[in-house]
Amino acid sequence: MLFDFAVLSPKDHYKLLAATVVPRPIAWVVTLSPEGILNAAPYSFFNVLSGDPPLVAIGIGGRAPGDVKDTGGNIRTTGQFVVNLVDAATAEAMNVTAIDFPPEVDEIAQAGLTTIPSTYVRPPRIAESPVALECERFTTLEVGSERALVLGRVLAMHVRDDAVLDPARCYIDTPKLDLIGRMAGAGGYVHTSDRFELPRIAPQDWVLKP
Repeated sequence: MLFDFAVLSPKDHYKLLAATVVPRPIAWVVTLSPEGILNAAPYSFFNVLSGDPPLVAIGIGGRAPGDVKDTGGNIRTTGQFVVNLVDAATAEAMNVTAIDFPPEVDEIAQAGLTTIPSTYVRPPRIAESPVALECERFTTLEVGSERALVLGRVLAMHVRDDAVLDPARCYIDTPKLDLIGRMAGAGGYVHTSDRFELPRIAPQDWVLKP
């Protein structure tokens, strides 16, 4: 069936994309306002885009025209943020930080989480997260009155010690991170522990079909 985005509403665009582009990693973003107010919120329109330069992208929606939420506003004014990845153990806490609290409420405290100072940016990282990416804004693309696409340059990564196989070679035990991903629906998530191996085929090992 064809879904013609030219005649569909933005709401239907979202429903189709969120239902089919799955699973999506979750950017659990921590920012600080210029006044030092801490904010944490999860975003599933997120992924890594480049290794050189190391870039991540986060799609940040708003509550009203011109409003890109506390996260977007803080990144726009300070240029710094930390992306924490979500594992099974922190899923419920992440869900608490998704509540639409007013700006003065500390979502991290409400979720019973703790923070650790970052190395290069002012916003702290979430201590309970297995992976944290310290980022500075690379660019912000305004893609509508209610949405911004933030590209962040990764300055440093913190990985939980027991998931590092070989630090010199940057080998990570990905299954041990026990990360989760976003699926369709208001509360759809998936574990990443169900996996299979499919080795890449070398050109010399493939017999061309006539």
